[in-house]
Amino acid sequence: MTRRSLSTDAAPAAIGPYSQGIDADPMIYTSGQLGIDPRTGELVAGGIVEEARRALDNIGAVLDAAGVSYADVVKTTVFLADIADFAALNDVYGSYFSDSPPARSTFAVAALPKGGRVEIEAIAVRQRV
Repeated sequence: MTRRSLSTDAAPAAIGPYSQGIDADPMIYTSGQLGIDPRTGELVAGGIVEEARRALDNIGAVLDAAGVSYADVVKTTVFLADIADFAALNDVYGSYFSDSPPARSTFAVAALPKGGRVEIEAIAVRQRV
């Protein structure tokens, strides 16, 4: 098995001892992404909608670093600081995964790093040609 750490400036740098993602060909695993702007290292303003967009954009950047896309995602896990944000999250999430969305689990958690409202991780499978 090949295993390669993924790193891109288009997603926030890891804030601990972990990789932004791992390419274990053909599997791609992203670390949980918060709504952090990779340029500033801070959470984006605007609440759950903007944080969810930024988290999904960050996932997209890590996927791109592995040469895959949202279309290759087979499973996501979503962590919400407030389950009342579930409907707003779904609206944003659906705009990224509209056709044949991946399997998903969503959990309410006590707290997220940096006071975030949402964290999302993804698993993708590289398609063979």
